[in-house]
Amino acid sequence: MRVTRYLKRRLLHSMLLLVGISALTFGIAQLAPGSFLDEMRLNPQISTQTLNSLRVQYGLDQPLPVRYLRWLVSMASGEFGYSLEYNMPVNKLLWTRMQNTLLLGTTAMLVGWALALPLGVWAAFRPQGWIDRGGSATSMLLLGTPELALGMLFMLIAAHFGKLPAGGMTSLNFEQTRWLAIADVVRHLIVPVVVLALTASPLLLRHVRAAMLEAWNSPFVQAARGHGIANGRLLFRHALPVATNPLISLFGLSLAGLVSGSFLVEVITGWPGLGPLFINAIFTRDLHIVIAVVMLFSVLLVFASLASDVLLYALDPRVRAEC
Repeated sequence: MRVTRYLKRRLLHSMLLLVGISALTFGIAQLAPGSFLDEMRLNPQISTQTLNSLRVQYGLDQPLPVRYLRWLVSMASGEFGYSLEYNMPVNKLLWTRMQNTLLLGTTAMLVGWALALPLGVWAAFRPQGWIDRGGSATSMLLLGTPELALGMLFMLIAAHFGKLPAGGMTSLNFEQTRWLAIADVVRHLIVPVVVLALTASPLLLRHVRAAMLEAWNSPFVQAARGHGIANGRLLFRHALPVATNPLISLFGLSLAGLVSGSFLVEVITGWPGLGPLFINAIFTRDLHIVIAVVMLFSVLLVFASLASDVLLYALDPRVRAEC
């Protein structure tokens, strides 16, 4: 079947891309000067013999291709290598933090789209109206505000008024009953989600407005308007379905972008996601953690793009005709 051939081709491209990313990431990480053992050499209590034995034990004395193949075997088994700092397989460090990062990024994406979609549709429907002008001005202001400054601003506001937690994921000494625990996590989510959503919504708003404006001014909509079809039906039954094609692609990429872009916000707000783990691994030169985090987000980005392509294939007959 045509759809099966399309999926197989896209999956093959995705797998080849991930293999290339893994080789490039591993090579750059391993060729960087220094290693985790270099930090240990600064400790006079650790002998050179001990360092050499650790180097052999962790395979750091092997050539780069051998280390890469060993890492591929480890990744295939689900371990993603071994963390020298934490002295355990990397996968035991990743999954809980990955869930926290996905929770933050997915929630922020939904909030960002909930803001951008209706505002973008209305701005295209009434260009140069007060919503369009206000949205453009607010977008320019948010685009010119660094994410760090925005995060610090909302942290200060939360700390000043004391109504919302200013950091972390749970309260200290919190009694972990189920519903109260969920409510506590939701309260801690508010500040980082608002920061991420406000960071992403200006670009989403501009894309939605541009896609809707192009569809609204297209010849077939103008012809339908000439036949006396009401604006509401034109907007939601004719223009919006046409505008969904670029928005579907943007939807998948926005999830991957917000999840990977949440690193700085996680560090600022103390959210226990992959961001703090990744930054700490860079400073301690725990390279297997660095490589694993990069690969996780590469997989997320590639498969988000793949999911968008599959949705476009299912919804747009023009895409099916080209395949």
